[in-house]
Amino acid sequence: MFENLFKNTLIDILPKVRGKYFKNVPLSKHTWFGVGGPAEVMFVPEDLDDLSHFLLQRPYNVPICLIGGGSNLLVRDGGIPGVVIKLDSPYFRQIKINQNSVTCYAGLKNIDLKKTLLTKELGGLEFLCSIPGCIGGSIKTNAGCFGKCIKDVLLGATIVNGIGEIKEILPEDLQLSYRNSFFPDDWIIISITLRTEKSTRADINKILEEQKEYRIKNQPYNEKTAGSTFKNPEGLKAWELIKKSGCADLRVGGAKVSEKHCNFLINTGKATAADIEALGDMIVEKVKQNTSITLEWEVKKMGINK
Repeated sequence: MFENLFKNTLIDILPKVRGKYFKNVPLSKHTWFGVGGPAEVMFVPEDLDDLSHFLLQRPYNVPICLIGGGSNLLVRDGGIPGVVIKLDSPYFRQIKINQNSVTCYAGLKNIDLKKTLLTKELGGLEFLCSIPGCIGGSIKTNAGCFGKCIKDVLLGATIVNGIGEIKEILPEDLQLSYRNSFFPDDWIIISITLRTEKSTRADINKILEEQKEYRIKNQPYNEKTAGSTFKNPEGLKAWELIKKSGCADLRVGGAKVSEKHCNFLINTGKATAADIEALGDMIVEKVKQNTSITLEWEVKKMGINK
């Protein structure tokens, strides 16, 4: 009885902040797969100073992690212990127009970038608008499509590290390569500055519509998926290796390989995170047996098993 009286919850030992703490947040509502257990605590900081204060003052033994739009994320069914940070306040959804560039804050959704590009007639970033999720998640994996990637347009970034220090980072510091970068685990992207070029609303809209039509025709659309599951091995296509290895019709529980594009996994509505991970691991094993190539997950896996 007395033990319960004096037992603190995780929130009780966290620093006082201006943002908000939430307990036991279902992360299935924060990921495109629509699966996963709860965040023990979710922290939505008010602004950069609030986030920096939290990182400096938090108990050193409390695990933390960051999630963005959840479009390239698989959260396991046991959820995520500790604190999950989500940059979802208005401060982190800003976009600032510079001369020949824009500064996008990490929580800015790609749909909002699209509106700004059209309104201000800024070209060169149309490819980003067709990548689901938030801008902040684009650097770590050097996100790209339609022949362009972040490396091609990045001018700089602002980060905060695990002890609350705010730093300006140059593109060369990140060593960007195909779906990869030098990005320490304790760095959190605050904003990125991207090169733009003058265009017209008509031309931008034409590119955006062409990209949308391509995705609708060739990839699963309006389904519970997390985009490309595996990285393309150098000089090869992951989907071709998957199909060649007889994986195109695989299914585990409520998870299946997309009929439109076999490098996409689909939650048919009743999948667990364990189903999706098991299906992905099965594909990795079958491709390895058939081709001697080990596919690398592009989808990020987080959390603990139930």
